[in-house]
Amino acid sequence: MSIQETDAMDEQQILQKIQRLNQARIEIGKVIVGQDRIITELMISIIAGGHCILEGVPGLAKTLMVSTLGQTLELGFHRVQFTPDLMPSDIIGTEILEEDHVSGKRFFKFQQGPVFTNILLADEINRTPPKTQAALLEAMQERSVSYGGKSYELPKPFFVLATQNPVEQAGTYPLPEAQLDRFLMFVRVPYPSEEEEIEILNRTTGNIHQTPEKVLNADDMLEIQSLVRDVEVSQQLLAYITRIVRSTRPSESNVDMVRSFVRWGASPRAGQSLVLCAKGRALLCERFAVTLDDIHFVAASVLRHRILLNFQAEAEGISSDDIVVSVLKETDEPSSPIGQ
Repeated sequence: MSIQETDAMDEQQILQKIQRLNQARIEIGKVIVGQDRIITELMISIIAGGHCILEGVPGLAKTLMVSTLGQTLELGFHRVQFTPDLMPSDIIGTEILEEDHVSGKRFFKFQQGPVFTNILLADEINRTPPKTQAALLEAMQERSVSYGGKSYELPKPFFVLATQNPVEQAGTYPLPEAQLDRFLMFVRVPYPSEEEEIEILNRTTGNIHQTPEKVLNADDMLEIQSLVRDVEVSQQLLAYITRIVRSTRPSESNVDMVRSFVRWGASPRAGQSLVLCAKGRALLCERFAVTLDDIHFVAASVLRHRILLNFQAEAEGISSDDIVVSVLKETDEPSSPIGQ
């Protein structure tokens, strides 16, 4: 089914929204050299309504990528640099004592923190201790913050786009599994190719600076998020996604690598995330139905942080990405042409 066949919105409006979404990718490309797949995965996470974490060694433009995305969208944007001395109140806010100039009475007023925005860039999130990392848990899951017995709603849409350095880098605190699972996607940022690195030097050592244009606002993003939910996925592909997720669990899997190297597999939330991300990718490709290629495209970023390896895997240098590749290779694909 093509996007023109849906009655969810006027077809011309749909095409305009998707074209503007892809225009945002082009605008980011004015500043970021290469990394097309990473930018696409970042966009998928946003339109699917989830949070995303970008991991890579220092100097790969992770922070610049997210801040540039913020510039292309007419959304509230705050950046928090996570450091070892950062406190939870530095993120969610705190109460301050104020005085009524008329009556002279003093009272406490909640001062909102940087989390009250549309896009929160949690820069180097694994540079801060777990207590502060956990301050984001409620905000990420509930889209609200509790303080002093009151609940405060966050703006809509709301995304946490976090960056982190690999855990083997000095001075980092690995994110707990409970918080990692709150991220819809875990995207690894690779080194650029030689040609891309030359272009990076050309762009960053001269006097020419590209400024991305704003192409989408909050209302546009909320409409697109709603539209993602309307993208069709066949029962055959839902069954295939279920087989993938269940195959990551040692107690249920027929995959040798899973039984040998995995302690805990993915939960049903991983299946939900896989469906939503596949729908988001289909929409970016101007399709209104999920295909096998959509599922394969997002599988690693959805599953890699939801698979807990055992000590034998660490000893033999087996990564969660290796497990995902093995699971996809050994999981039976739908025999029906639907979704091909």
